Amino acid sequence: MMDRRLYRLICVFLLLFIAATSYGSPTGTHKTARSTVFSLFNLKAKSRFWSEDVMHSDFNDLESSNDGKMGVLNYTNSGNIANYLKLLEVDSMYLPVPVNFVFIGFEGKGNHEFKLHPEELERWFTKIDHIFGHTRVPHIGEVLTPFYKISIDKMQRHHLPLVSHINYNVSVHAIQMGEKVTSVFEKAISILARRDDVSGDREDEDTFWQVDMDMMDVLFSSLVEYLQLGNAYNIFILNPKHDGQKAKYGYRKGLSESEINFLKENKDLQTKIRQSETIPESVLALEKIKRPLYEKHPMEKFAWTITEDTDTAEWSTICVDALNNVDQFYRGKDTADIIHGKVMQILKGKNEDMKQLFGKELISGDLSGIHAECLTDTWIGKDRWAFIDLSAGPLSWGPAVGGEGVRTELSLPNVKKTIGAVAEISEDEAEDRLQDAIQEKFAVFGDKEHQAIDILLAEIDIYELFAFKHCKGRKVKLALCQELDERMRDLKNELQSFDGEEYDEGHRRKAVEALKRMENWNLFSDTHEEFHNYTVARDTFLAHLGATLWGSLRHIILPSVADGAFHFYDKISFQLFFITQEKVRHNKQLPVDLNALKDGLSSLLLPSQKAMFSYHRLPLSEEPALAMAFSVARRAAAVPLLLVNGTYRKTIRTYLDSSILQHQLQRFNDQGSLKGMHAQSRSTLEVPIFWFLHSEPLLVDKHYQAKALSDMVIVVQSETSSWESHMQCNGNSLLWDLRRPIKAALAAASEHLAGLLPLHLVYSQAHETAIEDWQWSVGCNPLSITSRGWHISQFQSDTVARSYIITTLEESIQLVNSAIHHLVMEHTTEQTFKLFKSQERELVNKYNHVVGLWRRIATVTGELRYMDAMRLLYVLEDASKGFVDHVNTTITLLHPIHCTRQRKVEVEFDMTTIPAFLIVFCVLWLVLRPRRPKPKIN
Repeated sequence: MMDRRLYRLICVFLLLFIAATSYGSPTGTHKTARSTVFSLFNLKAKSRFWSEDVMHSDFNDLESSNDGKMGVLNYTNSGNIANYLKLLEVDSMYLPVPVNFVFIGFEGKGNHEFKLHPEELERWFTKIDHIFGHTRVPHIGEVLTPFYKISIDKMQRHHLPLVSHINYNVSVHAIQMGEKVTSVFEKAISILARRDDVSGDREDEDTFWQVDMDMMDVLFSSLVEYLQLGNAYNIFILNPKHDGQKAKYGYRKGLSESEINFLKENKDLQTKIRQSETIPESVLALEKIKRPLYEKHPMEKFAWTITEDTDTAEWSTICVDALNNVDQFYRGKDTADIIHGKVMQILKGKNEDMKQLFGKELISGDLSGIHAECLTDTWIGKDRWAFIDLSAGPLSWGPAVGGEGVRTELSLPNVKKTIGAVAEISEDEAEDRLQDAIQEKFAVFGDKEHQAIDILLAEIDIYELFAFKHCKGRKVKLALCQELDERMRDLKNELQSFDGEEYDEGHRRKAVEALKRMENWNLFSDTHEEFHNYTVARDTFLAHLGATLWGSLRHIILPSVADGAFHFYDKISFQLFFITQEKVRHNKQLPVDLNALKDGLSSLLLPSQKAMFSYHRLPLSEEPALAMAFSVARRAAAVPLLLVNGTYRKTIRTYLDSSILQHQLQRFNDQGSLKGMHAQSRSTLEVPIFWFLHSEPLLVDKHYQAKALSDMVIVVQSETSSWESHMQCNGNSLLWDLRRPIKAALAAASEHLAGLLPLHLVYSQAHETAIEDWQWSVGCNPLSITSRGWHISQFQSDTVARSYIITTLEESIQLVNSAIHHLVMEHTTEQTFKLFKSQERELVNKYNHVVGLWRRIATVTGELRYMDAMRLLYVLEDASKGFVDHVNTTITLLHPIHCTRQRKVEVEFDMTTIPAFLIVFCVLWLVLRPRRPKPKIN
């Protein structure tokens, strides 16, 4: 009985509590709606650059507007701390990128007298995506499909997103050079070109010519320095006039295959080169002068500048004089003298890679390792410039069979086949095409009788189509077009004669419609045409050119990088482990050019970084664990090959499986055998490079000379001087010298350090994987296939710096977003207001400090001052961690208040309270009233 009464009392007290809370003071509801304050880090297409609004207002203003009861009310009504502070998670940040597209030969004096107008250039080039995200390519693993296919593991986890929070905002400045600059480049191509094949004296339209890229490099660098364009990325588009005797040409550093064979066979020439001491006078030397084109890059979506001849007159005069001296020097010299001068230019020049290659081969007398560079019509310079020559070629390169994105003869826009095909049709060709069009049209009529109106309309259709194709946009009007103009007037008169009542309604209606159509025609007149009336050929050409230049942005200026987080270190310690079959007593006895390797690895570093090297010789005969690792990883595979000439060949390749070798070397490293002294240092990164020397041909993963892995670089070297690769260039297989894998080693080391990838690889958001485009795989750098040079370009040095910057920015964004997410989850109550206000000033200051660093880094990066940005990275890391720590501290302080039991219950009496208590008392009486006891029956 007592238990039942106790239960009833508990129910009564619950009813009292419900009544008090239901009819007393209402509890506040938390608002969870997002703040309407616009976050400038979520710009997307709405804006291009940051503004000052991203920073919080001064703290005193923020504090003064939140004092007293209104402050408490705003705090509690915001729902959570992030809404109260008006903080949103950062979706994207934008880095400005200045780009100059410099047009040479488009002022009406170049090939086919093609003139580029600002209106049509802006109409097409504003279609280029000027905002796109920084992207990462997932790890490319071992595949079972043929080697020219790439396979990406889409399921692997990524430390940073493949499509980054960081976006690039490209500002395009188009610069049209005048006639003087065009004439300088036309003269340079004519003078610096020599025959590709020196075995014969026959010269015809099919003869290929090679333009000396070493001297053209001087010309481009001089123009960039003269106009002070080095504070932006410069892509030159050349449209020089064709030299009648040198119609087919390309650009190359070094010697052609024919010249190399000539040098191999001529022992006297080799001796003469070895005994020569002086540098030839034919090297193009230009006086350094400056005349800035602009004070600062316009930094707009699109800007257009036309240079006057007076702007470049001084530079043009100096270049013409220097080119005349070169022409005078080479005039009358035979093949041996020209080759001698070229080799001496290489040996005494500044290109360390080419110098060391030719020097060692000439000293040894064995020239089997010297192979010709590819002839190309595009080039990436050592500084911030690259060029496309639309008049050169036709040329091709890429995988020999079955590859994707290969460079073909049609990859670049062709002025001759588009603009030239329309603009230079002769009178006879025009009449033939008109007759063909007439026969094709009237063949439809057959032998049946047709009305006169139908024949007139068919004739009008023919003339209209012919005029659009061959009469509009011509500088020299065809006589046939003038005749057609007269014929069109006669046709108008004939159509007007159908207005009489003797013709039926259908004929009159057709005639009226045809006359209305002809009223708006201006097909044959000499009046000025607006830019929107350019021919289809021009539009096709400009669309192709726009796509090509967009490709230059994605492959040269702002390429994708490998998946991973690449941090900046003050010091890079290269741990070089040379694994030989037999014991080698001294480093000098190694068949490796250590000086060239050291110079190459040092070139991968930024100016503020310091390189350190340590060399270790590990003979397999004395290292059982290493010998076991090598033996386990060594495998053989049958690789089918289809060569350029159509020959099928099956080869057995010995290779090292990188995954197995990495696993075995990691076990070896766990024993402490390979750990360096800087393994745990924050300021120093250790890069272990395992260099395997083997007598028989040996590769990595069937097809590579070097491979970058997550914690090491693997390089293989063997004694074969001419290995036929799966790549081709202009119909010839590319040969690799397996004795000198320095180029491959530097490419793998750059990927390990900063994520640099071969120039043909880029991430495609449409495919959600990497795609290949070999068009920009050019230049004397480690990432191209068309040259054996390994000197890193300024484009790639900037990519290294941006990789470090973006990794730090990305991780900072992740930290800040995680902290803001915690603030979103932290609800605001009246009890926590005072305690939070004590922490708010420091919280806002730390957030502002992070945002200020973001802005400073973006600003100096947009000005290409990467070294200044590097100095801020450590500061940003500490500031981001400081903001996160303070957020965590603030939340920790607020949690005890949330968990404290509220002992005070406030009850507010009003008109609804009395009925509530009456109901409760009635319930109490019904529950507690005395009941008559029931008799107990046994």
